[in-house]
Amino acid sequence: MSVPTLTLNNGVDIPAIGFGVYQAAPEETTAAVETALATGYRHVDTAAAYGNEREVGEAVRRSGLDRAEVFLQTKVWISDYGYDATLRAFDKSAGKLGADRIDLLILHQALPGEFHLTIAAYRALERLLADGRVRAIGVSNFMPDHLARLLAETGVVPAVNQIEVHPYFRQSDVLAFDSGHGVLDQAWSPIGGITFYRDGGHGSTLEDPRILGIARAHGRTPAQVMLRWHLQQGRQVIPKSVTPARIAENFDVFDFELGAEELAAIDALDTGVRGGPEPEAVTREAFGMDIPEA
Repeated sequence: MSVPTLTLNNGVDIPAIGFGVYQAAPEETTAAVETALATGYRHVDTAAAYGNEREVGEAVRRSGLDRAEVFLQTKVWISDYGYDATLRAFDKSAGKLGADRIDLLILHQALPGEFHLTIAAYRALERLLADGRVRAIGVSNFMPDHLARLLAETGVVPAVNQIEVHPYFRQSDVLAFDSGHGVLDQAWSPIGGITFYRDGGHGSTLEDPRILGIARAHGRTPAQVMLRWHLQQGRQVIPKSVTPARIAENFDVFDFELGAEELAAIDALDTGVRGGPEPEAVTREAFGMDIPEA
């Protein structure tokens, strides 16, 4: 089946569902991405900090698909922020991916304590966009105050903001700010913050009785219900797995609809508790890493 698309604020279309490779070991990544592309995914989301861009590129080449059929997205890590450093980061990522042009290039964190470097990095993204080396640019894990400052000091509104969103952590304030400025939200950890979730009192969204009830009513799995919740609220989703059955399950979400009451019931599960790192706590001292050359 063809994947439904969403249109970014610069007119570029992006598949409504993408395939994520966060925490996928390099030796597992190529096979997982090949499986995803064979399943029907046409968007792959990676990052310089994931250490598997090279394997993503290899999977695209092995797939037999034309390069133009696959929407490639990657992220610049904070260690490579700054105008010249970020231009070099593009070269490193493009070289590993084996791509002359990257479809969507985003800044991985706001780096609020050294935001002048963030601004310089984003201006490098603007240059890459103007030169046609990327098709769209954006950010990740930016809060409203970060976005407001970015918008005040740069010229191109980010096409996306990739943020942690799932039923236990909806980030309604960020969603509202992004929507008001024409920024598409991409949900990372869309099926429940399984990787980071620290509040044992809530456990896993996959076992939440309210989500399980909705899933039973539709003859679907909890993961499919959560992905459908995102899609119906206008978010792009990036589920991840290296298991072929789960990869297929996560893609099979386009032939059912949740009702308004079901969407509201899932909204009501929000705990306000973040699973991933606090954006304000991300510093080069604590999170810096060397990103190898291509």
